[in-house]
Amino acid sequence: MNVFVNGESREIADGAWMADLVEELALNGQRFAVEVNAELIPRSRFSEHHLKPGDKIEIIQAVGGG
Repeated sequence: MNVFVNGESREIADGAWMADLVEELALNGQRFAVEVNAELIPRSRFSEHHLKPGDKIEIIQAVGGG
């Protein structure tokens, strides 16, 4: 199925969960926030959040500094 990640079209497996996408993007262990269709998805719900065709996913990575 097709979803949009940070504005770019991406093909992922049908029935994928947010946790699957995080693993596919090699983001495990990194600090980031995720919105799906303008709704913040807590990290604790990644394995429960089922992605749907056409979802608009925004991933914002934390950057240290000052």
